[in-house]
Amino acid sequence: MWPNRRLIDLFKIEHPILLAPMAGAMDFELAAAVAEGGGLASLPCAMLTPASLREQCEKFRARTARPLNLNFFCHTPPVPNNAREDGWRERLKPYYRELAIDPAAPVPTSNRAPFDAVFCAVVEDIKPEVVSFHFGLPAPELVRRVKAAGCIVLSSATTVVEARWLEQHGADAVIAQGAEAGGHRGIFLSDNLAGQAGSFALIPQVADAVKVPVIATGAVTDARGIAAAFALGASGVQIGSAYLHCPESKISAPHRAALKSTPDDGTALTNLMTGRPARGIVNRVMREIGPINPIAPEFPLASGALAPLRAKAEAAGSGDFSPMWSGQAAALGRPMPAAELTRTLAAEAQGLLRRIGG
Repeated sequence: MWPNRRLIDLFKIEHPILLAPMAGAMDFELAAAVAEGGGLASLPCAMLTPASLREQCEKFRARTARPLNLNFFCHTPPVPNNAREDGWRERLKPYYRELAIDPAAPVPTSNRAPFDAVFCAVVEDIKPEVVSFHFGLPAPELVRRVKAAGCIVLSSATTVVEARWLEQHGADAVIAQGAEAGGHRGIFLSDNLAGQAGSFALIPQVADAVKVPVIATGAVTDARGIAAAFALGASGVQIGSAYLHCPESKISAPHRAALKSTPDDGTALTNLMTGRPARGIVNRVMREIGPINPIAPEFPLASGALAPLRAKAEAAGSGDFSPMWSGQAAALGRPMPAAELTRTLAAEAQGLLRRIGG
């Protein structure tokens, strides 16, 4: 038995384990497998069109009827800055020449779209059980429409202030994202990266500050992390990096290889890959330019000029220019099918919680 059933009852799932929505690293296959294992499935939608979103949901529903979370970004679209974007291309030019890519070629489009009325209409039609957001919440009218469609609303907080804000603006549960977490920081009320708290500091303070259930995320990779999350006041966990080891994930070969060997100090927060801070495995471009550099264009424009370099390097087996998102405990992951991993994590965590409880 789980010591806290708030999320189990809220989402109508077997285990209080949420699959982190990882854009570019997964699709319906991983989501459906986690659902069948008893966790809450998630589909990342920020890089999808409305048509491809519908297609992913149809494929998911063909595999399982279990609950589904659709995840969207809430960023403000960037204002083009030609000088900054030209400076970014100029800084990357030596890499273009090294890999025999034309530096004057058009920059690929960065396809990360914020949640808007068009996506909201798709949500109203599909009616997923859960809709989650990153970088805050969309406009109040859109939140009202999502809730009116019968969807539970989640979003990520990186501080207590953000958690309270989310609760006040309609979130039914809050994801407390510790600084150890892989992927984009959900920070949205400030840009103070230096003040971002780790999970052990953040989770209990968020749990004390809000009445809604708290979901812990950030280096939760095995049963010990799950048990710790409950001890800190969380009602469940969101897990990302552990699922990247699964055969259903869609990460590149260099990314998969790096996950197996990256030590606890092998990741860093970087804005180079997309323009917003995100934790990933340190690679060549992060080392040589510096992981955080103001030269990178606004989110999501930074990824455009990197795309040709990434494609050429990955084809040669290198992750030198790839966003290899990872939390600080990814090396604890195990390469097993996602449904089996979900059930294994649940069983091991329940056993550990029983032993701790005496």
